[in-house]
Amino acid sequence: MHEMVPGKRFDRYHELGQYAFGEKLGLYIVVPQQLIVEVGVCIVYMVTGGKSLEKFHDTVCSTCKQIKLTYFIMIFASVHFVLSHLPNFNSISGVSLAAAVMSLSYSTIAWGASVAKGVQPEVQYGYKAKTAAGTVFNFFSGLGDIAFAYAGHNVVLEIQATIPSTPEKPSKGPMWKGVIVAYIVVALCYFPVALIGYWMFGNSIEDNILISLEKPAWLIAMANIFVVIHVIGSYQIYAMPVFDMIETVLVKKLNFRPSTTLRFFVRNFYVAFTMFIAITFPFFGGLLGFFGGFAFAPTTYFLPCIIWLAIYKPRKFGLSWWTNWVREVDSNFTNLIVSMC
Repeated sequence: MHEMVPGKRFDRYHELGQYAFGEKLGLYIVVPQQLIVEVGVCIVYMVTGGKSLEKFHDTVCSTCKQIKLTYFIMIFASVHFVLSHLPNFNSISGVSLAAAVMSLSYSTIAWGASVAKGVQPEVQYGYKAKTAAGTVFNFFSGLGDIAFAYAGHNVVLEIQATIPSTPEKPSKGPMWKGVIVAYIVVALCYFPVALIGYWMFGNSIEDNILISLEKPAWLIAMANIFVVIHVIGSYQIYAMPVFDMIETVLVKKLNFRPSTTLRFFVRNFYVAFTMFIAITFPFFGGLLGFFGGFAFAPTTYFLPCIIWLAIYKPRKFGLSWWTNWVREVDSNFTNLIVSMC
């Protein structure tokens, strides 16, 4: 959809929305949802980074004095007070590469250590909830988790905008190859952890499987550091579009002068804000389900279908028309239930 209109590139999600729905309505539909997604991801990554640092500390120094999670989140945030001043996506490519490598590494450690630990005594594979209502809530919360896990579409246009494009070599070529590789890596990371982790621990497994693992200590500690490096890069990917939005509004609408000082205050304030919310609500699993159902599902699963129908206008009752309408209706219903849960 980045180049679905000949001669025009939609470098931002809201530009695509404006073309489909009009200048003002497109902004009202896309921007609030996209902001919720990107800010929500950054908050979850703050919690994840802090908890992984805490697990690293407790694993390496089990006899040391306990330190509150709040301080570990602040330590994690301190890195972003520096990295957030990098100018654009291209400047964080090294950080993004390290994040991708770390993701594959800690996932492999997670399922490998689970196999080494073996099936736990009295493991249970039944429903964790004791009531039918609780089971239903857990089911839809799981759908929210899945929506969160596959929510990279919210910044995909911004990423593709960094790729050179000509009529002879459009950007969709390398982008499509990158997407395929990315999803193969995601599958290699997520499926072994999900299947083997559940096999070994059953329904008692923690939201973060590395929290359930204790030995070998050095390997679990290393895996948690890998998680920290991974979410450092991921935080920046989702924060960059927010920086761009805020600074654009301040300069174009409120007549601030673009400067290093403006960037310094805007980006530091944003990092401080996400850090404060993460400290206030450090609930990893609950945040996944909430943000997944409330905002990730709309912008990832059914809003693109609506935009596709509005711009491309496929033949009515054709395969493309039916596919997008069915997906849109199904996603709307699921999103409604997940948000309520």
